[in-house]
Amino acid sequence: MGSTEDVLRLVPKERRVLMETESKAILEQWGIPTVPCQVATTQEEALTLARSVGFPVVLKVLSPDIIHKTEVGGVRLNLASGEAVESAFDEVMENARSKSPSASILGVSVQKMVSGLEVAAGVAKDPQFGHVLMFGMGGVDIELIRDTTFRLIPIDAADAEEMIRDIRGYSILKGDRGPGVDLESLRTMLVKVSNLTVAHPQIGGMDLNPIIASPSGSVVADARIVVSLGEGTEDG
Repeated sequence: MGSTEDVLRLVPKERRVLMETESKAILEQWGIPTVPCQVATTQEEALTLARSVGFPVVLKVLSPDIIHKTEVGGVRLNLASGEAVESAFDEVMENARSKSPSASILGVSVQKMVSGLEVAAGVAKDPQFGHVLMFGMGGVDIELIRDTTFRLIPIDAADAEEMIRDIRGYSILKGDRGPGVDLESLRTMLVKVSNLTVAHPQIGGMDLNPIIASPSGSVVADARIVVSLGEGTEDG
């Protein structure tokens, strides 16, 4: 898809929120692993893609106008058969059209279902202090759990280590109650998110949730980047 600047230039200026496919393209360019997703516009295409990536899969509505996909019933997880994919495609599209009738629905994203612990990272732009990086336990209940920590951007590896250690869920991540996760992959990811934000200050926000962390590494399962075009940038 080209450089990060190429992706940002393709986004219409009136639209500030990048879709999952656009956001993941930028993350991959910066060496931040994601769960690859492909777009299906029909039930048949969704089934073909699901068989290609291998069951189980995840279907999510793809629309530039729908930010919170779960809230409109636009996500279906752990689909283990062709029949489940066909049914989920119809449900996701119907839910999105019903609850967001004015939204432009491009189809659904199809991706492999990945298992592990759910964590999250995010970026917000404070009017006084500038960009702030968040890390914490993730998933749909992130706002209820409220197990997060924050640092001003930029950060280095030592800052990333502190962020991970500062959350209450650190004992779970390091393996006190199970196999734990690859902590180095999380540290590296946080630093790369910081570097991406520094290089592209027009990024006004970022939501990487969930990040699936496991003993073998960490990957971003869903992503949303918010841009405010017009500021100077450096190409990454």
